[in-house]
Amino acid sequence: MTTTLIATDHRGPVTGAERALAPDLIRGGMLLLIGLANAANFAFAGQPGLNGSPHGLERILNFLKITLVDARAYPVFAVMFGYGLVQLARRQRNSGTTASGVRKILLKRNAWLVAFGLVHATLLYFGDFLGAYGLVGIVCTLVLLNRGDRFHKIVLWIWGAQVVYVLVAAALTVLATVNSSGPAHVMTNSPNPSLGATNYWSSMVDRLHEYPAHTAFVLGFVVIVWLGIWAARKQVLENPAAHKTLLTRVAVVAMSITFLGGLPQALVAAGWLHVDEAAMSKMEFLHNLSGQYGGPGYIALFALLVIRINKTSLPVQAISALGQRSLSGYLFQSVSWMILLAPFTLNLGDRFGNTAYTAAGAAVLVWTISVIAAYQMKKRSYRGPAETLLRKLTY
Repeated sequence: MTTTLIATDHRGPVTGAERALAPDLIRGGMLLLIGLANAANFAFAGQPGLNGSPHGLERILNFLKITLVDARAYPVFAVMFGYGLVQLARRQRNSGTTASGVRKILLKRNAWLVAFGLVHATLLYFGDFLGAYGLVGIVCTLVLLNRGDRFHKIVLWIWGAQVVYVLVAAALTVLATVNSSGPAHVMTNSPNPSLGATNYWSSMVDRLHEYPAHTAFVLGFVVIVWLGIWAARKQVLENPAAHKTLLTRVAVVAMSITFLGGLPQALVAAGWLHVDEAAMSKMEFLHNLSGQYGGPGYIALFALLVIRINKTSLPVQAISALGQRSLSGYLFQSVSWMILLAPFTLNLGDRFGNTAYTAAGAAVLVWTISVIAAYQMKKRSYRGPAETLLRKLTY
């Protein structure tokens, strides 16, 4: 009997033994913060998704949301996206795939991500990041991935220079706060018509108008993705113990920047500080600028945690299983918010009377369900529906 071997210019999916724990744990854990941000946007039909006149525990929720979640969660996934690009390319090269074959796989995969993003934004949520990731991934594949180490050090200088920019923004914010003399400015949600629409068809039409501008705005995180490319080339997360000093420094510096940069606006959001509109504008700029450092900051914290935790414990396995299926988990969240929080579905935020508590509770519940579901998929060796589809389309 003759056996015919079919040659392929790519290798199969990564096996469990090949996976590093840190990237999966980061993606799985940070999906909770993504959920807290997006559920609140849905519930309040706008951004940042909070009650501008908080009372009781709402003050604490607002404070934590501004300092630890808003503009701080998505940079984590931007860094991890860049990290994943290098991992995928390295794995294909090591299996014998040609350079042109690797580039073709990456370009095709990212093109399909653009398509995933368009469908996601059209049907579920205008604030999609998949399309932007796909576009940035195409740029990185063509421009960044095959550069040398000296070239990639440029991104470190960019981030270092941006620290100076943050310090200037902080000084201007303090000055504006001290000189604040006008009427107190209360934080309000910037409305998104698609989130406030009273029927699904109207919401879809609104999303098609909102999505292009949102995608254009987030394309600027190519520098954040580039940082992930640099870290992946150093294999920082594959062996965090060997990079403990670097990770400790990044965690301390980056998290200090991201927390302190969000602190002024958080105090206003909690109702503990009252400033005029000019000062509030400076606070908002500082909040968004400093939030980028949440990407490397959170990643460093998780990597340091991996050094110390029991890797076989059930919670760690379950959360990392969600991280392995983060695309499915992300899309599952959007479906959940549409069902639970949209005005034309269950609209639980209004029905339960306290929108902030409802949004936070829904985020924790949906994330917990996704962790349990991902663990069950892991036990059955099922990759996840979105991951399976993307792989079939890519290869």
